[in-house]
Amino acid sequence: MSDIDASGQQHPAEDPHKQWNRNYSELLQELRVAQTGVQILFAFLLTLPFSVGFEKITGSERVLYVVTFICSAIAAALLIAPVSYHRLAFREGRKPQIVRTAHRLAQCGLFFEMAAIVLAIYLVVEVVAGVRWAAFLGAGMALFYILIWYVLPMVTRPDRD
Repeated sequence: MSDIDASGQQHPAEDPHKQWNRNYSELLQELRVAQTGVQILFAFLLTLPFSVGFEKITGSERVLYVVTFICSAIAAALLIAPVSYHRLAFREGRKPQIVRTAHRLAQCGLFFEMAAIVLAIYLVVEVVAGVRWAAFLGAGMALFYILIWYVLPMVTRPDRD
C-alpha cells in the first residue's frame, strides 16, 4: 500500500503512528493561520464599543455587533480548543482520537470565523453605505468564502479509483 502526496507522487505507506503525528502537526500549522485571523478580528471587536462614534449605531446594528462578537469568540474558542485537548490527552496514547476531534473543532471554528468575518463586513458596510450595499456585499462575501473554503476543495478532489 502507498500514499499519494500533493504532487501526485506515490510514497510507501508510512507507519500509522507517524501518520497521526504528521496529521496533527499539519493541523496545528493550519490552525495557527486561522487563529491569528480570528484573534485580530476578536481584538478589533473588543475595542469597538469604546471607540468614538460607537454610540451612534442603531439598535439593530448593536444586535448585529453582539452576534458578530459572539461568533468571533466561539471561533476563537473552537480554534484554540485542539491545543488544550492535546495538552490534556497526549500522554494517554489517543493520538488518532485527538486528531479526529481537533479536525472537527477546526471545521466548526472555521465556520464561525467565516460567519464573524462576513457579519463584520456587513456591519461596517451597513454603517458606511447603508443596508442595501451591506446586504449585497455581505451575501457576496459569504458566497465567496463558501466557494473558496468549501466548494473548491470538493471540486478539485482527485478522482478516487
